[in-house]
Amino acid sequence: MPRGRKSKLRARENRRQAQEEDLVLQRATAVSHTEPTNRDPLDEMVVLSVYYLLYKYQIKEPITKADMLRNVIQVYRNRFHEILKRASAHMEMVFGLDLKEVDPYRHIYVLINKLEISYDAILDDVREVPKTGLVMAVLGVIFMNGNCATEEQVWQMLNLMGLYAGRKHFIFGEPRKLITKDLVEANYLEYRQVPNSDPPCYEFLWGPRAHAETSKIKVLEFMAKIHDTVPTAFPSLYEEAVKDEVERARARAAAKAHTAAMASARSRARATSPSRPNKV
Repeated sequence: MPRGRKSKLRARENRRQAQEEDLVLQRATAVSHTEPTNRDPLDEMVVLSVYYLLYKYQIKEPITKADMLRNVIQVYRNRFHEILKRASAHMEMVFGLDLKEVDPYRHIYVLINKLEISYDAILDDVREVPKTGLVMAVLGVIFMNGNCATEEQVWQMLNLMGLYAGRKHFIFGEPRKLITKDLVEANYLEYRQVPNSDPPCYEFLWGPRAHAETSKIKVLEFMAKIHDTVPTAFPSLYEEAVKDEVERARARAAAKAHTAAMASARSRARATSPSRPNKV
């Protein structure tokens, strides 16, 4: 392809991306202004930065300080590090995404999903907002409350994350629908009425997919990071998590041995079966 045509195509793609980024930020501003809270301008910059970081994660592009100053923060340039730190903390706690600086000279960052589970496949659209951190936090509250958490206990944690029942969140939408319907239908959570409760009370447990796709030790590690400590700081929970990990390892080993035995039996059966005589 001629060099001039390449330059034109690159310029056209840059313009298209700039227009898309402007649209993302306009939508973020419009949504954040619908929330019934009075934010100061710095809080608004944090919200817009979270939207911008999510957008970059979804299109799999690195984030640069220059782009953020030009497209998001602008007049708050001298507060860049404070805004980025707060936005980064939100990304880690709510979305399970860790912001890493990969080039300290040009100030280039990437977002890394630090959790090795497939919660982000809840919705088929790969560009959907990741919910990994939120799900892990709810599973953590359940585990830390005896593997069964009341609705009140779950909402206490969600409120700390800026999520309130009946109040549309600028990223997740209506949180009650997310945790009592979407995640329940996806089998990550079980939501049931407490037996004999009058008036009715509800509680949360791990769903079958949560048991299949993560473990107590991984959830405890996540919760320890939220509390800025280590898993062993919760001795009884750590003991339970380690025991669970041993049992899971035994179950995997037993399943592997069973599969190998079945394959060996089939192989022996084929070897000992009489061959059919050739037809004349």
